[in-house]
Amino acid sequence: PQFYERHEVIWGDTTVYVRPEAILDVVRWLHDDAGEQYDYLVDVTAVEYRDVEHPLEVVWHLRSLPFRRFLRLKAQLPKGTPLRVPSVWPVYRGADWLERECFDMFGISFEGHPDLRRILMWEQYREGYPLRKDFPLRGRFSRAEQLRQALSQNPEAKYSMEELTIADAFEDLPQDMRQRLAGGERTGE
Repeated sequence: PQFYERHEVIWGDTTVYVRPEAILDVVRWLHDDAGEQYDYLVDVTAVEYRDVEHPLEVVWHLRSLPFRRFLRLKAQLPKGTPLRVPSVWPVYRGADWLERECFDMFGISFEGHPDLRRILMWEQYREGYPLRKDFPLRGRFSRAEQLRQALSQNPEAKYSMEELTIADAFEDLPQDMRQRLAGGERTGE
């Protein structure tokens, strides 16, 4: 009861609003309790509404595979306060990249996450958080400045040579396959 704020059932989907600081305890109980068994974390995302007064919401989608149930958890973070919630990584290891993406796109810090850094934008990206409503449609810097910043990064400082050679795998493909791909042929569809 001290963690619960309210709930909604809309078109058969249940959404439970919980206090932000309690999300890890609630998720751990939902995962470990024999009557719940929410054993699969589908997604972690956030929603920011245009209304300035409406708080930003962090959303967790959970599934109970044994019981074939779906549950949406939401924690509301009032604007003007630090955007922080506990990480659910200790319960769901798959939350690693999901929380990193949410951090990268919305600027929400997941406390206790083992490696919270950008995953889609480069580490030195200074323009803010692309999915926030205050983010300008064309970015804060010119395209030339964005390109200059991207090209000035040193990928060898962040990635191993094995990871970088995977990116160069195109050069290792047979010539006819490279021509088909370069011509826009779609594969695997």
